[in-house]
Amino acid sequence: MTIEDKAFFLSTTSLECLNQLTANQQPSWGKMNAHQMLEHLHDFYEVSIGKLSFALDTPEDQLHLYRAFLYSEKSFRENTKAPASVLGAEPLPLKTASFEAASIQLKNTVIAFFDYFESQPLRTSMHPVFGELNFNEWIMLHHKHVLHHLRQFQLLT
Repeated sequence: MTIEDKAFFLSTTSLECLNQLTANQQPSWGKMNAHQMLEHLHDFYEVSIGKLSFALDTPEDQLHLYRAFLYSEKSFRENTKAPASVLGAEPLPLKTASFEAASIQLKNTVIAFFDYFESQPLRTSMHPVFGELNFNEWIMLHHKHVLHHLRQFQLLT
């Protein structure tokens, strides 16, 4: 799949899939409920545009292994966890007033992501596991990450 295909998936297809999500839909794995997952995806996009920041958590001598995964077509496994220094063991408390508000917020943040890199195509931002990422690398990572959560909530097989 090309970067352009992945970008289209993120900007269009993934949002269509998320429109099928309901507030009480149960995940196949993991601790997050549907509302928390929407906020989690929102926060992940916020990291990519520099609105949330974390220090690199991966040892420099292992970074190449994580980046090799990023460039592969491999998916995140079920129950893949972010570093405890980033998310902790339990889902974060809710920040939005409702499931619907979280859904709207996520859609707006996806738009902001594409606008951000369209206006600043050479920008990079730090991901705590994968290091400094440019637009294409963020597309690859968001694609893997969003697919993972769509599968978690049975929105994509």
